[in-house]
Amino acid sequence: APLLLVVLPLAGAASAASLPVVINTWAFRTAAETAWRVLESGGSELDAVEKGCGQCEIDQCDGSVGYGGSPDESGETTLDAMIMDGNTMEVGAVADLRRVKNAIGVARKVIEYTKHTLLVGESASLFAVRMGFPYEDLTTQKSLSLYSEWLNQSCQPNYWKNVVPDSSKSCGPYKRPGKVTYKEEQIISQRSFHNHDTIGMVVIGASGTVASGTSTNGAVHKIPGRVGDSPIAGAGSYADSTAGGAAATGDGDIMMRFLPSYQAVEYMRMGTDPTVACQKVISRIQKYAPKFFGAIICANTTGSYGAACNKVPGFTQFHFMVSSPLLSQPTEQVVDCI
Repeated sequence: APLLLVVLPLAGAASAASLPVVINTWAFRTAAETAWRVLESGGSELDAVEKGCGQCEIDQCDGSVGYGGSPDESGETTLDAMIMDGNTMEVGAVADLRRVKNAIGVARKVIEYTKHTLLVGESASLFAVRMGFPYEDLTTQKSLSLYSEWLNQSCQPNYWKNVVPDSSKSCGPYKRPGKVTYKEEQIISQRSFHNHDTIGMVVIGASGTVASGTSTNGAVHKIPGRVGDSPIAGAGSYADSTAGGAAATGDGDIMMRFLPSYQAVEYMRMGTDPTVACQKVISRIQKYAPKFFGAIICANTTGSYGAACNKVPGFTQFHFMVSSPLLSQPTEQVVDCI
């Protein structure tokens, strides 16, 4: 089948509404196809989110989801994921998950078998093993070579500031200087825009039931223990069957401070068109971080959807996937950034 690409007009033109709908960040086609197949075969919205995001974990989408990508400062790949049920408002999430590949699968088990919402680190891995997930090495030749290249480039770029030795020129271990002189952020971002991303997905079933989820291996060369927006409810994604769902992608360290997915759903609850809701979320963050890298997808309970992104050099359009009865197959769509 030919690959379809639909270009949406910028000015909040309402997308034709139809249910069910599956929408996910980036042109991750196999994730969209998998989620849509689950719905078509009678699976639940949560099943579709779990299997759709799980497909990206298997495919190692963009190297930014699943095993073998984004090694941290010690060379290890760790995973973050969440899943949310918009009927019960239950959330399951894992962060800094080590040696277990199917992060969103483990997140789903947090809902099903615990009264908790978020499990982290080594303990999350022990929980996963109890739930029957195998321990596996998340390192690959690719993640090892990414790591050794980075060490050879004097550990550039990294996420430290105001430390000794100078983190913009050399590797650590870093520590606090005796006398602190805070420098203005020199370079806004040396990071290329495709080194750290997420699959975020919103599924709205035929009856208007909403589920959402995310999975990521976080920021490449992150300081060990760093958790971004992806596994945080309301930041990485949010689902509410009385209003809609949203999911975010991009620079999680900045975006999580604004709970963009929660905010987008609240705008839609007030009747704001999904495209406009997404745009309003992006412009709120822009006031504080004009050069942030990020995008958000939004869908309401009628099946209307939209997306928005922040325009920065090298990132002027955002591609995402939509599956609905109005489209003959999961279709890549694109919006111009604002």
